[in-house]
Amino acid sequence: MKLKLDVTPDLVAAMAAEVKAGEKAVTAAMREAGTGLKTAWRGQITGAGLGRRLANSIRNQTYPKAGESLNAAALVWSKAPVIVGAHDTGPLIRSKDGFWLAIPLPAAGKGRRGAKLTPGEWERRRGLRLRFVYRRRGPSLLVADGRLNTKGLGVVSRSKTGRGRATVPIFLLVPQVKLPKRLDLNRDAGRARDSVPGLIVANWMEGQV
Repeated sequence: MKLKLDVTPDLVAAMAAEVKAGEKAVTAAMREAGTGLKTAWRGQITGAGLGRRLANSIRNQTYPKAGESLNAAALVWSKAPVIVGAHDTGPLIRSKDGFWLAIPLPAAGKGRRGAKLTPGEWERRRGLRLRFVYRRRGPSLLVADGRLNTKGLGVVSRSKTGRGRATVPIFLLVPQVKLPKRLDLNRDAGRARDSVPGLIVANWMEGQV
């Protein structure tokens, strides 16, 4: 028996068209999966009460940036990976120098432009010295001998009679703190990954209609 296969121009064109359709379907699927994961992560962050600004740090990009490919891929990342990662893993945080972590209390106020407020910065800004108060039960404190203003912040007391003066707790001192896990990014990443085959088929079939 003798078999002979002739590859006609129509068959070559049909195969090329299928490859092109596949490239288009895979690229579209990765774009949808990446966009969906970005939306899901942003939703988790705002849902956890971490704010729109941190949510907007989540970005995505489909590769190749131009054109279509059977090897298309999507990358989803955060421009604030340390902060997002900390809320995703719930790490145990210790002081770098092995002493205390100073946690600002409401009377401390906030750092400049959202930066972390340290005891040294607080003293420079308020013109008050902080005093260490050891407590056998519960966290120790850094306190200031001043007063609370109308905004509830510790400030210098200008009273000559001592009226309104108080010992104001400014920082809570702890050896370590466990950050609660507030995000589950792997859950949404797994869902996005599992959705890719179905998205490829759906986009491929759509191209055949």
